[in-house]
Amino acid sequence: MLKSQPRRFAVLAAALLALLLTACGTKREAPQGDCPACPACQPCEPAATPATPTPRFKPLQPARWSELPGWTEDDLRAAWPAFLQSCRALAKRPQWPLWRTACEQAKALPAPSTAAIRNFFEARLQPWLLTNPDGNSQGMVTGYYEPLLRGSRTRGKPYLQAVLGVPPDLLSIDLGSVQPELKNLRLRGRLQGNKVVPYFSRAEINSREQAYSDRVLLWVDDPIELFFLQIQGSGRVKLPDGSMVRLAFADQNGHPYQSIGKLLVERGELTLDQASMQGIKEWARANPSRLTDLLNANPRYVFFSEQALKGGEGDGPSGALAVPLTPERSIAVDPAHVPLGAPVFLSTTQPATTTPLRRLMLAQDTGSAIRGVVRADFFWGFGATAGTQAGRMKQQGQMWVLLPPGAAPE
Repeated sequence: MLKSQPRRFAVLAAALLALLLTACGTKREAPQGDCPACPACQPCEPAATPATPTPRFKPLQPARWSELPGWTEDDLRAAWPAFLQSCRALAKRPQWPLWRTACEQAKALPAPSTAAIRNFFEARLQPWLLTNPDGNSQGMVTGYYEPLLRGSRTRGKPYLQAVLGVPPDLLSIDLGSVQPELKNLRLRGRLQGNKVVPYFSRAEINSREQAYSDRVLLWVDDPIELFFLQIQGSGRVKLPDGSMVRLAFADQNGHPYQSIGKLLVERGELTLDQASMQGIKEWARANPSRLTDLLNANPRYVFFSEQALKGGEGDGPSGALAVPLTPERSIAVDPAHVPLGAPVFLSTTQPATTTPLRRLMLAQDTGSAIRGVVRADFFWGFGATAGTQAGRMKQQGQMWVLLPPGAAPE
């Protein structure tokens, strides 16, 4: 636990950053003719004439149920347990009063049929089409999964790659606590004297292995598999005695994510079609001496915690909503635009095909790469088959969020 003095420095740094962003940002409008009083901002000239107001962007557009393609064909029973999981989580959140009626009525439905579930949603919720700032309702849908790695509690060949827990010197500050406009943003860093500086990069963390000796959770046998575990955010590790351990995302070092697939394409090592998870792994196996430099090109580093396996093969990892993810019915979203816990009807296509994939999903997770209004990461589940689907998925799609009365922004 951090002492009180570092905490004061951390809060001060967050407050200063928040004030700087507020003064230099464009979200807060200054009075006509005023310039932001911020030395870091560029000089500006007062406007000679009043500017024409820009219409406020509305990411949610009201829709009709008949506009949801495939809504009447989806087997909604497969999504019902995930919806009840969302209700359990929403009961602990500030938005619970808006969801209370729908969730309490849902719990009273014993093993409902698809028709009953469809009638339930249509009677109690309203569909809203998610729309990008440019007015386009199409967006990117990718996939993720829970991989299986081989590992050990002790170091020794072939288990030489450390899986780290959160280090005690990592500061993670909720900027929304000091500036509401910065909700869902966090500042990560470390103290150097009385200053908050960026936390160590991937390359620096790997070069300071001894400094993290007390933070090692497990040792695994493959650096590229560990790298993709960090991208997926959770996974399972099979130990030599056959037992299984789950690793869950705990925090990250605050550096921006850099795609190594994109880098390999830019270098001419892979074509765009080859730069999938499978293609990158094949490149790694063929170029072991160059792998460390490639991985270090992505400065982001993810730390894990150990999580109990409760329900065997069908037990999903816990997402950002703090409920188990349901394979093929949970998605990760950008919580700045899609409320966590809400049902989302997704219309996209199966990975690397034009075959329609239209079904009710639940917004139960987030991801550092999942940014934007029409943006989703589709959770495929656990294991190799799920990994193949997730690695190939980069589709266009539309999304409708289903909300109770009063939950949609004005």
